[in-house]
Amino acid sequence: MALSIDVHQHLWTPEFVDALRRRTSPPYLDGWTLHLDGEPPYEVNPADHADRETTGLELALVSLSSPLGIEFLPPEEAWPLIDAYHEGALKLPEPYGAWAATCHSRPDPDRLAEDLDRGFAGLQIPATAIHQDELLEVLTSRDKPLFVHPGAADHEKSRPGWWPAVVPYVQQMHQAWYHFQAEIRPRHPGLRVCFALLAGLAPLHSERLITRGGDSRGLVDTDCFVETSSYGPRAIDAIVRELGIDVVVNGSDAPYATAPDPGLGAAAGHAIRVTNPRRLLGRKEIRP
Repeated sequence: MALSIDVHQHLWTPEFVDALRRRTSPPYLDGWTLHLDGEPPYEVNPADHADRETTGLELALVSLSSPLGIEFLPPEEAWPLIDAYHEGALKLPEPYGAWAATCHSRPDPDRLAEDLDRGFAGLQIPATAIHQDELLEVLTSRDKPLFVHPGAADHEKSRPGWWPAVVPYVQQMHQAWYHFQAEIRPRHPGLRVCFALLAGLAPLHSERLITRGGDSRGLVDTDCFVETSSYGPRAIDAIVRELGIDVVVNGSDAPYATAPDPGLGAAAGHAIRVTNPRRLLGRKEIRP
């Protein structure tokens, strides 16, 4: 049986934790208490970022936690955290790999190119940063994919704890999906891209798009993928009916969730967990 690929995990390495603890303004860690702008202190579970089970995985791609807001800090604050994340991620043992991160308050394409050349699978960006063409050109030139992940969201104390994940994160992904279709894809026709959390189910709004005058051409884009984290069989089935099976890839968002069972049978499960992630990542080798 072929091993699965998980394109969406988070793992805070000692290097990254130490960098957060060296800070005295948000985002920073005091012990294991996380402090973010506009949010109450959050107690991080150290076990979430310790060794975890990877049996059955060919590859588990970790990424920077974009909701921390690191990528939009001033460069002099962002880069020490990003560099610490990169340093720790590159030391992780197999089957781990990693998405690169970069600073978006002052984009540096040359620095991104150097980081990608160190062995990262591609670049993860916050959904709110998808407009930066100079960074996307670096990915295209190196045949590396883009992973679009929710970014920082304002947290209102009156809202329940699940609110950011269900409302602003989904809204960010929805906007990023349609911005990509309307503006980015025409300028970057060769870019492979993957949207976290099924792009917030944005593809399911195609009928409304068409009735309101949107262009329905290119609806199925075989280089535009969506990953499954935090959804289950009903949402995955609906997305497959809209986009087809070939662009859905497996993601867990570990340690915050587990990879869902697509519930669509063995062939579809193999496509989502193995074949499609390999196409996204440009992996040619096949492991037993």
